Amino acid sequence: MMTDPACLYPGAPPPERAVTVLVVSDSEADHGCLDQILRHSKWRILSARSCREAFEILESNRIPVVVCECALPDGSWKSLLNRFAQRSDEPLLIVTSHQADEHLWAEVLNLGGYDVLAKPFDRAEVVRVIGAAWLHWRQRGVAHTMRRASVEVALKITA
Repeated sequence: MMTDPACLYPGAPPPERAVTVLVVSDSEADHGCLDQILRHSKWRILSARSCREAFEILESNRIPVVVCECALPDGSWKSLLNRFAQRSDEPLLIVTSHQADEHLWAEVLNLGGYDVLAKPFDRAEVVRVIGAAWLHWRQRGVAHTMRRASVEVALKITA
């Protein structure tokens, strides 16, 4: 069963190609579980075991959604979020944790993250949250393109 992210949201345009998700965790179990959940989807999964590795992958790939363990050996989800702010096509960050409580959820949202996934992972919740994040990222890009086009038209009119 192939899961197209747009199928979760009727009326959403389908992706032109596979949607890339970066999974950042030093836990092999996390990578294995998320790979198994997303295996039959139209999502392409890239894996990183550290912030450094994630930064390298982000430099050479356009990635709309990053799923990141709360704490990593060389940083945390906040390190990634700070790096995202320097990008024009800022990915949306989903934080994972065994301690996925209201405090973490509020902190993630207040600092600019997209959502929190509790561990152990629930297949339906993982698919729903990643699909919603992708759709949000895509709509944000369309809105940005439309604003830029409007400014260009306005500049031509006033020139």
